[in-house]
Amino acid sequence: MAAVSFDIRAEARPALARQFAEIEKKTGGRLGVHVLDTANGRRAGHRQDERFAMCSTFKFVAAALVLARVDRGQERLDRRVAYSRNDLVTYSPVTEKHAGTDGMTMAQLCEAAVTLSDNTAGNLMLASFGGPAGLTAFMRSLGDAHTRLDRIETALNEARAGDPRDTTTPAAMVGSMQKILLGDALSPASRTQLLQWLDGNKTGGERIGAGLPADWKVGDKTGTGENGAANDIAILRPPGRAPILLSVYLTETKASMADRNAAHAAVAAAVVPWITGA
Repeated sequence: MAAVSFDIRAEARPALARQFAEIEKKTGGRLGVHVLDTANGRRAGHRQDERFAMCSTFKFVAAALVLARVDRGQERLDRRVAYSRNDLVTYSPVTEKHAGTDGMTMAQLCEAAVTLSDNTAGNLMLASFGGPAGLTAFMRSLGDAHTRLDRIETALNEARAGDPRDTTTPAAMVGSMQKILLGDALSPASRTQLLQWLDGNKTGGERIGAGLPADWKVGDKTGTGENGAANDIAILRPPGRAPILLSVYLTETKASMADRNAAHAAVAAAVVPWITGA
């Protein structure tokens, strides 16, 4: 598939939702976006109430739940979790080095899952709080009636069209991000720790972050799956300004990974002038 240009900054700017629709059309897939400017409560989106497979963006929620349990005295970040090679699943760059040893701490598992999207780390985190049902219950406790996790890695990446399993909506995810990262769902120390992990993410440089000005800080969690699924959720922090929360979910496309990444960058680039008024 030939490379597709997504440089909408060079084009006349229509309404933000229309730009999102144009980006979607170029991918040939289904794009869901929701953005919240926490400085003034403004929102915009495209297909923001439709379901999309979370893929590895669930690991952000899983890390938040681990930290919530730490806050309640039900978990410790220094607790070691031992596991065997039989527990390893595809794409586990950190956990594969420690299988059959004394394992890794919960903090190390969270860091591996969030910053490198280590799949076995994600499963071990899930096992620590009751699996997918535990994560879904946590989302309900936040007032999120949409996000659900039904399977573990790597089955949750199937992303079959119309399947409600392991899905969220862009708007629901942003709402939960607001409560987790900027609200009182976590203690201040746990919020700081989660933000540190998001800021340290090494998998999202070509997605949302690629469309932002160099002086904007971005903390994000990506997700990639079958059926063309390519996702990114992020907290954006322009200098001297309140944060912006952005969720981008793309699926049902045959576009190359480079073009899927470019679509994410284009969404972010479209959001920037909406925020700055430029």
